[in-house]
Amino acid sequence: MGVEVSRGRAAAEMTTSQKHRNFVAEPMGDKPVGTLAGIGEVLGKKLEDKGFDKAYVVLGQFLVLKKDEDLFREWLKDTCGANAKQSRDCYGCLREWCDAFL
Repeated sequence: MGVEVSRGRAAAEMTTSQKHRNFVAEPMGDKPVGTLAGIGEVLGKKLEDKGFDKAYVVLGQFLVLKKDEDLFREWLKDTCGANAKQSRDCYGCLREWCDAFL
């Protein structure tokens, strides 16, 4: 059973990093908020309920916070309950996207 849990965790991390690679590989366009690394179905719904329905709306908040990691991660935690890993993944995804496209 422990092996299954370990495999599941590795799969989840791999999915997030694949999600990250997919997101930063192209312009953002009109992608839903759930396409951001670290943002799954539950957090995505919470963000949508607060008006952050598209990835570009979250990017706007990221930019308003001047790309500051601590401020953005705290905002994400306060807004949708993101944990440390989720907020780190989302921050890294947006930072890398900005480096590539802005």
